[in-house]
Amino acid sequence: MSTATEALSPVESIPSVLTLTVSAAEKIKSLIAEEGSDDLKLRVFVTGGGCSGFQYGFTFDENVNEGDTEVEQYGVTLLVDPMSYQYLAGAEIDYSEGLEGAQFVIKNPNATTTCGCGSSFSA
Repeated sequence: MSTATEALSPVESIPSVLTLTVSAAEKIKSLIAEEGSDDLKLRVFVTGGGCSGFQYGFTFDENVNEGDTEVEQYGVTLLVDPMSYQYLAGAEIDYSEGLEGAQFVIKNPNATTTCGCGSSFSA
């Protein structure tokens, strides 16, 4: 039997937009240090294109736009625009170095299919 006190509050029922792994946060910090501006934030976005319909994009930005969602983890601030938010809710950003080279990898529970390059998906 469920009581009202056991129900999730609205905030608890909303998935985190993005989570970072420690390795991704450390790489982002080092890239920001190379740019020489502590005010930089990593903007993560989704655009149309790629071999599966959508693709991920990353850029540094000092400005927070109206409607942006800010996520801060491990001393790094991520920005997500309202359109991209719906595709990135619950996703995890990792940084890996392997045979394919070094790259950011997004593990996205909203993606129904992904392509071999790892930067394109369909929802």
